[in-house]
Amino acid sequence: MFEQACCWIDGKIVPVSEAKVSVFDHGFLYGDGIFEGIRFYNRKVFRLPLHLKRFERSAVALQLTLPYSLDGIEAAIYETIKASPLSDGYLRVIVTRGVGVLGINPASCAKPSLIVIADELKMASDEQREKGVKAIITSTRRTMPDRLDSRIKSMNYLTAILARMEANYAGADEGILLNDRGFVAEGTVANLFVVSEGILLTPPATEGALGGITRQTILELAQVLNIPAREAALTAYDLYNAEECFFTGTGAKLIPIREIDGRKIRHCPGNIYRSLFKAFNELVQKETA
Repeated sequence: MFEQACCWIDGKIVPVSEAKVSVFDHGFLYGDGIFEGIRFYNRKVFRLPLHLKRFERSAVALQLTLPYSLDGIEAAIYETIKASPLSDGYLRVIVTRGVGVLGINPASCAKPSLIVIADELKMASDEQREKGVKAIITSTRRTMPDRLDSRIKSMNYLTAILARMEANYAGADEGILLNDRGFVAEGTVANLFVVSEGILLTPPATEGALGGITRQTILELAQVLNIPAREAALTAYDLYNAEECFFTGTGAKLIPIREIDGRKIRHCPGNIYRSLFKAFNELVQKETA
């Protein structure tokens, strides 16, 4: 385990066996921090400026001061990639609130901590990407933006973990979360798309979906491929009646869904999914060549 992993912590590469944070770090104690999940191919990061901008916005929303400039964070990322044995891999970039006294008051934390981890991440097997995954709609709900905005990539993933536990207990591969009003938000760790009457639809961030980088890339590719696409509020009805359905995300890339709550999706993988999957992989290779 972790044979391929590489860690950068507060200014230097650290052996995985020595990679530690303080038990008084508020990221560890309370999940007070932010992160970005990023992919690199051929030792080049895919769409890094977009990830860094989202990272900065998450920090601003939490009044969390980044300990390095965005250029400094980019340098740390590439230093980690250089030290990694992987040519293609996954990065987890984290800023914690830092060490402070017990109690949730962030004012006691003097210095945020920056951590970059490079490792492998495979969220679906080749068979699942070809045949699709089974999903369920979970009873765990995504909170609405007036409580906690989904565009903040917080370290606290308890809602997603509870939903994934439900999926595990049901024998499913993934869970789909609705919001408090019963509209579709997203998967536990991925955005969701459906195809209805030939139109590609995805929930907006206002319904509890993350403003995903891969999600935005798919919407851009749809325009290039002349596939009608837009954001739309969706319910379970729309999922059950979908012609196609799939997850997207930095970790997930694109994963087709063959079944939701035991109901078969009509086409899996469908033609629109296959076109977008091919175009996405071509774009990745073009931008990281």
